Formats: sequence, C-alpha cells, structure tokens
Amino acid sequence: MREWSELGDCARLVNTNSVEPRDYQINITRSVFTGRNTLVILPTGLGKTLIAVFAIANALTNGKRALILAPTKPLSEQHHKSLESLLNIDKEGILLLTGSIGAKQRKELVKSAKVIAATPQTISNDLKAGRLSLEDFGVVIFDECHKAAGKYAYTYIAEECGLNGVQLIGLTASPGSKKEKVDALIKALNIQNIEIRMSSDPDVERYVFGKEITTIHVDKNMHIDTVLGQLRPVITEHLENLYKYGLSPFKNFERMPKGRLLEIGDNIKKLQAKNYKFMALFNYVYVLDLMHAYDLAATEGLYPFVSYIENLRNREQKSRVVLNILNNKNVIAAEWSARQALEAGGEHPKMFKVVEMIGSRYRGKSVIIFAQYRSTIKKLVDVLNKNGISAGAFVGKKEGVTNVHQAQVIQDFRENKFKVLVATSIGEEGLDIPSVDVVIFYEPVASEIRNIQRKGRAGRIRYGEVMILVTKGTKDETYHMIAKMKEKKMHDLVLRIKKQLEYSSLGSGRNVLEDGQRRLA
Repeated sequence: MREWSELGDCARLVNTNSVEPRDYQINITRSVFTGRNTLVILPTGLGKTLIAVFAIANALTNGKRALILAPTKPLSEQHHKSLESLLNIDKEGILLLTGSIGAKQRKELVKSAKVIAATPQTISNDLKAGRLSLEDFGVVIFDECHKAAGKYAYTYIAEECGLNGVQLIGLTASPGSKKEKVDALIKALNIQNIEIRMSSDPDVERYVFGKEITTIHVDKNMHIDTVLGQLRPVITEHLENLYKYGLSPFKNFERMPKGRLLEIGDNIKKLQAKNYKFMALFNYVYVLDLMHAYDLAATEGLYPFVSYIENLRNREQKSRVVLNILNNKNVIAAEWSARQALEAGGEHPKMFKVVEMIGSRYRGKSVIIFAQYRSTIKKLVDVLNKNGISAGAFVGKKEGVTNVHQAQVIQDFRENKFKVLVATSIGEEGLDIPSVDVVIFYEPVASEIRNIQRKGRAGRIRYGEVMILVTKGTKDETYHMIAKMKEKKMHDLVLRIKKQLEYSSLGSGRNVLEDGQRRLA
C-alpha cells in the first residue's frame, strides 16, 4: 500500500489521518513537484483538491507562500474550509480573499497570510493596483482552469506568475474538445506538463465506484405536437424569407444547428443597405425567438413555453418584431393550446417520466436533476412535491437568490430535509454538493465540459446511476450525440498534446546537452 510519506517532508503539513493514499494522487503530486507548470485533468469527485493542498504544502516547506483561485465566491469559501481542515498550520495564516472585503483591508490582510484562497478578479485587481505581489509565492492553483481564456482574470494572473517565476497548476475535469481552445488554454497558462486520468486508467480504476449510464427516449404527446404544429409554419415562413435573399443556407429550421443560426445573425449585422438589413433582422429575430419557443415546448415542457411567451409580453420595451410575434395568430393559438393542456393536467412526457422513475425506482434515494431553464426547474419542483416527492430548487443569483440562500439549500439537501435537488448549471461546477445515488439529465447538453461535470455528481462514494432523458425527433437527440463525440474527442486530443509537450521537453533537453558538448569540444 502507498504511503503519503512518499511525498517527502511536506506530507507532515497535510492532515491525511482520514484520507487513504491513492495511487493516482501520489503519482500526479510527484509529477507536480518537478516544478513544471502542470495541467491536471481529473474526473469530478476524484480529489483534485488534495493534489492542490500537497502542492501548497510543498511551497510552504520551501519557504514560499501559496494561492488557490476559484471562479466564484462560494467555491473560494469551500477551498478556504478545505485548507483549514487539511493544512497543519496556524489557521490565521490561511486567508479568504474576495471582493466583499475592502481594498485597504485586503492590502493589510495579505501581508501575514501564508496561504490565500481567492476569486481571480479580486487578485487581478490587487496585482494591478500594487496591493499584492507574487514575488514570494511558490505556487498558484487555478481551479476550473478551463475558464482561462480571453480577458478573464486568470490570463492576467498567469502572466504575473510567469514574470515572478511562480509555478502554476491548473485543475479541471475537462479542458474542452476543440484543439484551438485547448491550445489557447495551454498557451495562456504556459503549461509544460499534463497529467490526465480517466476512470478506466490503471492507477484510478480501483478507486472509482461503478456508474451506470442509461439513455431514456421519450415520445412527444399530442399536447406538445399541437403546439409545435401551430408554431412550425410561422418559423418556416420567416426562415424561407432569409433563404430567398441568400441569407440562410437552410429552409428547414428543424435541421439547422444553433451555431449556424447565430452565424446568420452575425452576417446580417454586417449588411450596409438599411432597408435590406431591417428586413433581414425582422425575419431573423422572428426565427430566433420562435425557434427558442419551439425548442422549449419540444424538449422542456408546456409551462416553460408559456413562461417564455409571458416574458416576451412583460418586457417594458418591445421591438416591432416582438409585438408582431405576440400578435401572430399562430403564436396566440399555440399559447392558448398550451394553457388549456396545463389546466387539464397535461405536460411534457419527460415531467411524468421523472415522477415515475423517482416515485418507483428511486424513492428514498438522493437525486440531482439537472435542467437548463428556471421555468423548467420551477415546474419540476412543483410536480414532484405534488406527487409526494420532496424536492428543492438550486439556482443562480438572479431574481433575488443570495449566497446565503444557496448555502442553506445545499445544507438542507445534505441533511436529507429533501431528497431531490433540481439544479441549473450552477450545480455542475465545483460546489460542495454531496455525492448522490442518481443524476438525471432532464435534457442532454452539447458541452463535453458540462456533460462530464453533471455525470461526476453520481458514483463518488458508492455505486451511482445517470439517466439522460431524450425527446425523440428533437434537438435532444443531436445534443446527446454531440456530447458523446466531444467527450471522446477531448480525451484523445489532450493525450496527443501531452505527447507533444513531452517530445518538446525532450527536444529542449537534447539541445541543451548538444550546446554543452559543443562548448566542451
């Protein structure tokens, strides 16, 4: 059996009494100790934080300070708690730094801190203002480092690490599947070494609990078909107008990828002729808004569809095209049909499938349902509670939701005050949500990053199940296929880049050796 002591003197600074040494954690940590800027790619729930803690302990042992960054305040607070519990150092030396602390106070606090947990924007601001310097830091950890792109604060802090000779470690469950995106991430963080593990890798496999992933295909019902049938000719009419003027390569909107639709909008913005541009924008916004309404009805439900139409109606300022949509006889008929169905107890078959699965197969088990839209979550929570299944909503900070409220929801879920957590994407990334028995995707997501993070919520400490609901004949099917392809593509891509970095490193070493031999000759 492996021992934490293999990691040297720094192990005494880490409280590992209740933590089993895992092969992959020791192997990755030893690689990190070489001092190279390292990208660590590890599935959600397999202990990236402990690797970060050992990297911090190593910096402290070498007389340096350390910094761990996370993109949100709740995640930074979570890291702060982990550091207090895992590091065997004076708790006063561990600082939580966020924008809620005044700039002058931050400047004083950082002077005595040995380890800092912070949000990137706060650190970026303090570096630029001269309130903080990285010159005496040994390591900076970038959690959820796939966000290091463009003008995001991570990229500036990474540059400062380079200028001050500070080791940088990026942590993520997925860096993405597009080569240009991964290349940009590696460039932004100046990555020299990649440590990637999948659940099937030899040094990981024995620590991973089983996880069964099942796709459940659901048919649309007559209520959904009625609404879609009323919207379809309106969308088709306006898309054909764009096609007729050479602005769209598609006449059938149901086969058009969302990315191509957005490209049409970008091209229209570049038009110079005002009357032509106005006509194009009118038809484009018609298609854009009603395609969204159509997809809501097809893949989410009648309530989300009605809520979207209500949101259009409640806008304080409505454009001419929005007014036209609201007065369109087909749209009016579609909304009326949806409301009539809802009053009669109708909804999307997915809603009933969720109630059926949890009520029979998963009653008493802990479940997370991921859904894309707040209106869907509101309806799901309502339907589940009405059917005797205790459920709570976990959403972002819009509409008055605070960090305190979010923390209370998670605490109630952890204490089994309700068994089903219905969450938006905020539940996918980083937050300390307990492991669950079952994860349900109310809809597939085309993002491989979000797909991996959602699935990672199940099977952390015991066998888990993942259920993915797919509505037949809708974009659900396309997104489900894309996510699977992207996940495989990501793994293959990162392995190729890892080999390139290793080859480049060997090449650099060979050049140094050859230069030395020439000087000796």
